[in-house]
Amino acid sequence: MRSRMIVIVVALAAAMAFASAANGQIPDEPREAQRNFGERETAPSVSFPDGWKPCPRCQNNLDRARENQTYKVAGHSFDPHDLTGVWGWDGIGNAFRDGKGAPPFTPEGKALFDATIGEKAPDGKAIYSKDTSGRGAGAKVNCDPYGWPRLYQYNYGFEFAMFPDHIVQFFELNHTWRTIWTDGRKLPDEPPSLKWMGWNVGHWEGDTLVVESSGYDERSWLSQAMPDGGWIHSDQMKVVERWRRTGYATLESQITVTDPKVYTKPWTVQGVEHLVPGAELGEEFCIPSDYNQFNDGVFSKAAGTKQ
Repeated sequence: MRSRMIVIVVALAAAMAFASAANGQIPDEPREAQRNFGERETAPSVSFPDGWKPCPRCQNNLDRARENQTYKVAGHSFDPHDLTGVWGWDGIGNAFRDGKGAPPFTPEGKALFDATIGEKAPDGKAIYSKDTSGRGAGAKVNCDPYGWPRLYQYNYGFEFAMFPDHIVQFFELNHTWRTIWTDGRKLPDEPPSLKWMGWNVGHWEGDTLVVESSGYDERSWLSQAMPDGGWIHSDQMKVVERWRRTGYATLESQITVTDPKVYTKPWTVQGVEHLVPGAELGEEFCIPSDYNQFNDGVFSKAAGTKQ
């Protein structure tokens, strides 16, 4: 198990480094994409058995450009009401993390935010010790779900699957999903239980899929904050999303968070995801038993809390 955990840690570190290098957007035209690659085209790709596609983050940008040509992405016809496919490889960068457009806190929201500020390292740097999702450099991982809309910001790629009365959005990160009901049902006025992924309903307005959700477990964050802490929400949070496929390989998105308990006005972020035709979602679980061993054998020793 020890050697397995080391492999996992190394793989995660490599994946995070690769994600940082490969977080640019891939235009539909491969030649334009190659002009924008720069150093990123040298990132190694991962080989997969014949007949199997790699995970979205297992490709480098040259792989993606080649697959765009293989699948004839440029000029490909599409149905704007069909969102089927694997999209992106890491999420919408700093959608919430950088605080762009963040509204002021209410007094209660400010108190909740202050409670997320972690300890400092000896040199005074923030170590995100309260972010136990695995993104906190100085926090023990407890494998709580990321929740939505945190998975909007980083998800290792996601896939939409369309059904007559619902849409399923699968995420590689934490190997999870959410169901968006499109059968005409309404959100409950008083959700009987709170969910990490919320209660979700959707409808079409022209070529735009509008998703409304509520009933969120308040333990999740919208994202970590910079330079420390986390953008939080309460159980009163409501989320409205607008997804619009503007091209065969282009999916525009907009998310508006409204939480009168925490923020004085709504917070809207937006981004663009690109189709990854040559990839399929892999398996990325947060496994408590593995991370318990990591916390005890690696993190605690590095943090100086255990010899």
